[in-house]
Parts: sequence; C-alpha cells; structure tokens
Amino acid sequence: MKNKILIFSSIILSTLVPLSAYAQDSQDYGIPEVSFINQQIRQGWDDYEIRPSILATDGEWCRRVFLDIIGRVPSVTELREYVKDKDPLKKKKLVTQLLNDENYTEDYAKNWTTLWTNVLIGRSGGTERNSLTNRAGLQKYLRDSLARNKYYNEIVQELVTATGSNTPGTDNYNGAVNFLTMKLAENATLATAETSRVFLGLQVQCTQCHNHPFNEWKQQKFWEMNAFFRQTRSLRRFTTGTRNVSHVELVNESFTGEGLTKDPDKADIYYELRNGITKVAYPVFVDGTKIDPSGYVEDVIRRNELGKLIVNSTYLDKMAVNRIWAHFMGYGFTKPIDDMGPHNPSSHPELVDYLGQQFRKKSFDLKQLITWVVLSEPYALSSRTNSSNETADDPLLGETPKFSRFYIRQMRAEELYESLITATSADKGRGSYEEQESRKSQWLSQFIVAFGNDEGGEQTS
Repeated sequence: MKNKILIFSSIILSTLVPLSAYAQDSQDYGIPEVSFINQQIRQGWDDYEIRPSILATDGEWCRRVFLDIIGRVPSVTELREYVKDKDPLKKKKLVTQLLNDENYTEDYAKNWTTLWTNVLIGRSGGTERNSLTNRAGLQKYLRDSLARNKYYNEIVQELVTATGSNTPGTDNYNGAVNFLTMKLAENATLATAETSRVFLGLQVQCTQCHNHPFNEWKQQKFWEMNAFFRQTRSLRRFTTGTRNVSHVELVNESFTGEGLTKDPDKADIYYELRNGITKVAYPVFVDGTKIDPSGYVEDVIRRNELGKLIVNSTYLDKMAVNRIWAHFMGYGFTKPIDDMGPHNPSSHPELVDYLGQQFRKKSFDLKQLITWVVLSEPYALSSRTNSSNETADDPLLGETPKFSRFYIRQMRAEELYESLITATSADKGRGSYEEQESRKSQWLSQFIVAFGNDEGGEQTS
C-alpha cells in the first residue's frame, strides 16, 4: 500500500528542490549534438537577457523522461534506483536503458506506436462506423517497425507508397496502407493535405481553393501534389457470399486523366481558380521537381516517386526534428509544429537546420534524435520560474518559447492510463497486446471529441 501511495504521488506531485540544483547542468556527455543544442539555447537566453530556471530534481527528471520516452511514470523501484545512483553520467545511462534495453522495448514501441497512430490517423481513426481504416492494422505495423528501430525515412516512404490489405491475418497484409485508406475520397484532397502536413510540415490545405493568404504558396502547388495520388484506390473486399466488408485493399491503377480526350500519356488534372478560369496540373513536388506525367502504372507509379522526393527533402528532416522537440519540450520551434512554411519562421532556425542535417547523417535514427533532446540542458530544467523568465518566457502569453524552463503540461490521456496501470500493478496478466489496446481504447473514448470536418480535427478533454 505504501508503494502505491508513493507512485500515485509521483504522478501528480513534484519533489522539493535542493539548493545544489541552482548550478546549471552544463554536461554535453561528449555528444556534439547535445553541445550544439545547449550552445544555441543559451545564446537565446543571453539575447533576451533572461536567466534559466533551476535544475529539476532527480525525481522530477526521472519521472519526466519515463513519461516522454515510454509513456508511463516509473515504478517506485525504478524511481528509487535512479535517485540513489551517484554516477555523474546516470542520465545518459537511464536514457540508453529506456531506449535500448530489451526490458523496455515493449513499453517504448507501445508508447511511440500510440503517438504516431494519433499523428497519422487521429485518436478516433479506425473507430468510426464503416471506417476504411483498420486501427489495429496500423498499430501492428508501427509497433513492429519501432521495436526493430526501423529508420524514420524508411517508415515514411513505406507509409506514403504502401499497397496491400489493411487488416492483419488477410492475404497481402500491409498495415502501412492504413495511413491513406480513408484519405482518398474527393480526389484524394485529404491525402494531399495530410501527407504534406505530417511529413513535410507544409499546411497546403487552404491552397486547395485559393492561393495562400500569407506566403507565395499558390493553388497550383496543391493540385500538383494532389496529382501524385490519382493512381491510388481503396477497394473494399467482401466476405465470400455476403455484403460484409472483410478488409480494404490499397492498389495502384493506371489513371487516364480528367481531360475530355482522356490521354493517359500525360494524365492531366484540372482545378478552378476563384475567377472561374480552369487550369491544368501535373505531378510536381513542392521544390519544383517534375516527374513523368504518364498515368500508366507501367511507366511510373506516382506515389513511389513521391516517397523518394519526400525522403530526399530537407523539409522531412526539419519536420521530424520539430515534432520530436515539441513532444519532449512542450513547444516546437514553430507554432503550430506542422506549419513550417516560409510565412512561419522558426524560433531557432540554426538549431533546426543543424539537427535536421545531423538526423539525416545518422540515417534518420529516431533514438539518436531523442537522445540529443533529452540529454540537453533545457530538458533538464525545472518548471519553476524566476523573476527574469516568468513572463518573458511564457508561450501561453504569446511569447516565443525560449526554453529557459520546463513548460508545465497535462499528461496525455494515454500516459495517465498507463501510469495508473503501473501504479496499481494492474499490468500483471493483462492479456495480449490487442486485448490491452482494446481496453485502453474503450477507456480513452470518453475523453475524445472528433469533429466532422475536412481536416479530421479532434479535441481531448
């Protein structure tokens, strides 16, 4: 009973701060990327003439890193072992353990599967009536990929180019197709918008109907990106002898184009400007790279070319860095994090560029990127403010985040669920992964409100 009280307290409360914490953590652990993060963030503090907050206590930092990396609070035993450890490199040791020790592989994969599932299809994706998305299918794909530490560029390319069945246990199963299966209606406008937003940090959805009001993005760019998806179809497959859909299959089919003459050799599409003028579009990437306009899959599979262009784009690097940074630090380098167009400059452009370059050099290893962020000085700070950063570094008041303190945030609903499971030892004998996820989804559904709009927006309470 005493242990349960202690861990419940660790979910809600912070411990007292010793005076020794007022000395800043200047360690870079011999990692150049950590050193560069510290240098760039400190330069921002100097520029704005603010003092960073004191360091978080060992207990606070331990709780923080458990929640952010594996999605739950530490057990009493895990917390005590970390706090009593006198090794000056114990932070690095714990991060390495959480990311690489086989005892935490399942927790790591489960947490990041949840995070990426919510990014890709939303918290309610696949739970809608007659949904073409199989949530369990996507989760199986992500869980297997993350448990093997598949590189981020490989995951992105597979999600963008996937074909096959969306349901585990069926022939030709490929869980990656579930990213797109529900996004192909209305000429794949949602697939265009979500692929650009999630992987490139470019919010092009408003340019579907008009030019962007704040930058040079034109309506033409939206439809040129949209042309990459016009060979793609979601096909319902029925149980033999019934009208019941057993699964959905994503396929590539030749596209004849929208012109009256139907010329598959150039397979053009058309869109209308606000003044009523009709214009033509062919597949062209956001950087201006053109591909073969043929609609024949024998000549070119457009999504395959799009996948290559995305993973070769520096937009991919920066968007991944921004998303991971925002997960651990509470705010990204831009607001919103997935809008990194030219109209929305980064708060730390040099740092974003550098981390993006290093992420690419390290083969898009997500665990490397995570390590750099959680071992950095700003991540080690307390959430307690001081007289110089209380209002000067408060993003809730509209200030640009300077990361001079750790920003307080709510636990995600999934984190609360997993932490309660840990606190009550209810994780013993929980059944299969699928059974665990089913119970969790039922519990989480009470907190989720999905909006029936074109962007699939959601809100959690």
